[in-house]
Amino acid sequence: MNEPVDTKEGTPASISHVRLIAIMGLVAVAGTVIGFAFFSVKAGAGFAIGGVLSIVNYYWMKHSLRKIFENTEEGVKPKFAGSNYVMRYVAFATLIAFIYLIDWHLLVPVILGLTSFAFAVVIEGFIRIFTTFGNKEGI
Repeated sequence: MNEPVDTKEGTPASISHVRLIAIMGLVAVAGTVIGFAFFSVKAGAGFAIGGVLSIVNYYWMKHSLRKIFENTEEGVKPKFAGSNYVMRYVAFATLIAFIYLIDWHLLVPVILGLTSFAFAVVIEGFIRIFTTFGNKEGI
């Protein structure tokens, strides 16, 4: 029988979660600095907007999933309201369309900023691979 993942402080899941959020923030800050330094003010601002949207999207998704599973009894299939899931994408698509209509030069940096979560997951994956490589217990 599968055991639930423990997300209390100090567990590998919580350490990985905190590190993932920190990496996502660092990627967003690094992209913003690179955008300002090597491209333009619009590129830096766009990456910053995208990075903030990425963090908002992450917490919105986390809250929605937690709400679904906390309201479900153990052993019962969770009831899923698809409208809440779709609403998140509609909200972000509307915001990105608005950014495009205001100034299309911001669109690419905003989308790159939104990918800060994906970059953070890849970096976290590499960290986990190399920190568990010599560890026989594996975290």
